Amino acid sequence: QLQLTESGGGLVQAGGSLRLSCTASGYTEGYVMAWFRQAPGKEREFVAAITWRGLILYADSVKGRFTISRDGTVDLQMNRLEAEDTAVYYCAAGASLSSMRASSGIESWGQGTQVTVSS
Repeated sequence: QLQLTESGGGLVQAGGSLRLSCTASGYTEGYVMAWFRQAPGKEREFVAAITWRGLILYADSVKGRFTISRDGTVDLQMNRLEAEDTAVYYCAAGASLSSMRASSGIESWGQGTQVTVSS
């Protein structure tokens, strides 16, 4: 089982940018890697995922603003941030893109990193 560690969270003004990074303890080949987030009082939700071959899926709420990539680490570039993006962001690994999109089939979770967007 992979151990995942997120970094890059922080406080940013609305309209600003942040880049999150996820580092895995072992090989991520074959895994679908994803980002989820959980805002206070809300359920954890899917943000974006990328397969080993580079197939990418985004939640509608972040499409056009966030970019996921993988090259050693799994990164999430977040642009034009909004107050509604405030949440703890989690890195995750699983086997199926469709399952992870439905927030199931997660094999490993990171501990999370806080992103706060001030309006």
